[in-house]
Amino acid sequence: MDSELTGKDVYEEKFDPRAYLEEFYNPNSGVIVTEGLLKYTLRKLHETFTVRGVKGETLINFGQGPTIYQDLSACESFKEIIGAEYTERNREYYKKTLRNEPGIFDWTTVIQAVCDLEGKGTTVDEKREKLKKTVTKIIKCDLNKRNPVEPLVLPRVDCVMAIGSLECASDLDSFCNALKNISSLLKVGGHLIIAELLNCTYYLVGGTRFSCVTLTEEFMRNAITDAGFAIIDLEVQARKPDKEQYKMFDHDSSIFILARKLQDIEVGEDSI
Repeated sequence: MDSELTGKDVYEEKFDPRAYLEEFYNPNSGVIVTEGLLKYTLRKLHETFTVRGVKGETLINFGQGPTIYQDLSACESFKEIIGAEYTERNREYYKKTLRNEPGIFDWTTVIQAVCDLEGKGTTVDEKREKLKKTVTKIIKCDLNKRNPVEPLVLPRVDCVMAIGSLECASDLDSFCNALKNISSLLKVGGHLIIAELLNCTYYLVGGTRFSCVTLTEEFMRNAITDAGFAIIDLEVQARKPDKEQYKMFDHDSSIFILARKLQDIEVGEDSI
């Protein structure tokens, strides 16, 4: 593994949002779509915000990348969503998607799938408008910092979400620090929503290889508990073997966790 690919500068310079969306989320050929991982995640997010009733004033989506699917169910349960993302290109792409600019990646099938899950008869256009009104800010974040959104100082929020973003940490200690850093912005009693790939070492975007920290279910359980949370819901989905898709990323399963914050945990110094 080329360790330099975990560096922040590499993400800023080499992560291509359009290539990522086409390779992973294309409705006909995207690997996350064809192997069922996107459908699984949409289902779990829907359950979280409906069946389990997670709601509130403000949710921060950390490491959102250029994707909007994480926020489609959340925008019905929170008055405000703040998107927090490291790279400028991803932040700009997300903004263009909210505006539904011509030539932008088409999320129509995913939006329709979420509307179908909700069963309220909401149209795709209505859901787009709801998301646009609910996402009030898209800001820069660095999960290695004690305050991940510095120089901003935000009030504590009701929910923090990180879908497939903390696995980009350079090692397990950095993962734990990032988890504690984002939870420092969460109210006691608030909710953490996190989803990651298990036993993954890399993923490819536009031919560039990005490394991942190797996570296990046991490690995830311990890390979240040690960060001051009680786990409410945990589900692991095994991956169906497919040699072609393993070229894009090499995880063997995925995990989705909903947890409630019980207490504040002291956050250490900024990671390097």
